[in-house]
Amino acid sequence: MTSQRLNRGGSSLELLSPARTADIGIEAIRHGADAVYIGAQRFGARQAAGNSVEDIARLVQYAHTFGARVYVTLNTLLRDDELAEAEQTVRELKAVGVDALIVQDVAVVEMARRVGMAVHASTQMDNRTAEQVQRLCDAGFEQVVLARELSLDDIRQIHAACPTARLEAFVHGALCVSLSGRCYASELLFDRSANRGACAQVCRMEFDLEDERGHKLLEKKHLLSLKDLCQLDRLADMAEAGITSFKIEGRLKDMAYVKNVTAAYSEALNTLCAAHPDRYRRSSRGEVELKFRPDVRKSFNRGFTHYFLDGQRSNDIFSFDTPKAVGVEIGKCGPSHSRPTSQPLPCREGSGNSFLVDYVSTPLPTREGLGGGSAVGGSALHNGDGLCFFNRARKLVGFRVNRVDGNRVWPHPMPHDLLPGMTLYRNFDKAFNDALARESAERFLPVEISVGYDGEAFVLTMEGQGSEAVIRRPYTPELARTHQSENVVRQLSRMGGTPYRVSAVHILYKQNYFIPSSLLSEWRRSLCESFHSAPQPSGHQLHEGSVSPSFGGGRGEASSSTEGEWGEAFDLHYHDGDPVMTCRHCLRYAMGWCVRRGGAEGPRQLFLTLENGARFRLHFDCQHCFMLLYLDHE
Repeated sequence: MTSQRLNRGGSSLELLSPARTADIGIEAIRHGADAVYIGAQRFGARQAAGNSVEDIARLVQYAHTFGARVYVTLNTLLRDDELAEAEQTVRELKAVGVDALIVQDVAVVEMARRVGMAVHASTQMDNRTAEQVQRLCDAGFEQVVLARELSLDDIRQIHAACPTARLEAFVHGALCVSLSGRCYASELLFDRSANRGACAQVCRMEFDLEDERGHKLLEKKHLLSLKDLCQLDRLADMAEAGITSFKIEGRLKDMAYVKNVTAAYSEALNTLCAAHPDRYRRSSRGEVELKFRPDVRKSFNRGFTHYFLDGQRSNDIFSFDTPKAVGVEIGKCGPSHSRPTSQPLPCREGSGNSFLVDYVSTPLPTREGLGGGSAVGGSALHNGDGLCFFNRARKLVGFRVNRVDGNRVWPHPMPHDLLPGMTLYRNFDKAFNDALARESAERFLPVEISVGYDGEAFVLTMEGQGSEAVIRRPYTPELARTHQSENVVRQLSRMGGTPYRVSAVHILYKQNYFIPSSLLSEWRRSLCESFHSAPQPSGHQLHEGSVSPSFGGGRGEASSSTEGEWGEAFDLHYHDGDPVMTCRHCLRYAMGWCVRRGGAEGPRQLFLTLENGARFRLHFDCQHCFMLLYLDHE
């Protein structure tokens, strides 16, 4: 069992976790999140992750017990015929205590202003420069979600120019290959607008890479699919640069994913706060006890990257072979993996329905990062585990472990193309996921209770993490024949069904008074109710009602976060010749053809082609280090 204390000194740091549902949001907070973001029934950037106002209200009630916040994503572009419903949704969310809205469309900013609700600028607004962030802050945004492509130096420059802005950055999860808000491939090819929550994930599809003569340089590769972000070992650097909210991507992720990743990052932030108690503190309160050891490698991921955090371009950001989860390396197919893999001998033993594994030791994650300790693939294999490998065609093949005995595995089904020496990965750890399916964490507020007697009444005080409640109950006690202190402590410590845990009971009177247990229980319940309604210390202040009404401008069929002085949304008017993706990922660099970085001279023109015939022409803006995709009509 791991205990985590959420520190109370220094500047406020927030761990922000995703919630596909209210129940997942509650578990995120239970596992250490300081805030969660969740979609309303409509108008969120994930159409498949909507929630009723009633469910969001239930989440808010639980979150506020620990001073945690709930942010609702209303970050799609709206059509005029949706404005009335959206405004009604904003009013309902305000009424149930939602702390802020994450928005892209300035129409929602206006709605929030009218009800006095805080707004955060969605990453869909492409927040990459100090000028953009300052303009958003001037317009009343409380928090700005920065673009994923920024380096530490970029973040420092924005923080220096906008020192009062609360800056939010993604630290874990899936990466969009295009600048957020500037990917239109899904809209053009499948009539599914990414800016309206219906992305078809074109970037995860298979492409052929061709030159100007039509020669195929690569076939059926996932050339735009990036690895997943993981900044678990870089939180200190990001905090120093000015980040105050650390965001985990994944509003479509399941509960096990959110539990595990949230717990891992919460432990890392606790370590950071403990190392610098005068500089940092967590923005919520309470203590978390984990009943498992977090390991981000055991949740869905496509391999990990720091992306451009260090400002350097490298080839560790993509994986052309698959957009699926590969998992943790556990070893190689054996026992004869010393044979050349050119010999097509399958890894079968005896009757041909089992094979042996030569295990390897792999690093286990620590609070500080992704290194430290070792185990066989993170732990031993179990019946029901999922394994996978890349076959000779570099296609990912997966199967289940039907039975395991030491290093002998009986799979289902037996993969025909598993050869000696091939590396095996575990992409589903059944024992780990079974642990997460059970109650895997408890979050509580540690409190101390004092009870005294002033000659007319008993005075009870509850204190904990900056809050205090006092009740006074008139009662004339009698002296008891037996010692009563033990029963007083026992009755006042019974906090079942509450978020509180009593760490100490202080009896301030010296007489051995007799107080009936039923009376002590009644006083305890009243004391808890008073404490629950007592003012809570705030992690950081939100200044409601500060949103500026300065977003004017006409409206067409849809509104836009970039209308008027902010420009016009692409989703309204597409012009042939406009780029459909703008990427920091560069295929010329990936193929070794970036002459600016010592690469060889490559083809003059490159194209990406999908199986359905859609073709993209690649343009390389080498001065600014961007790759742009244009829909090719030739």
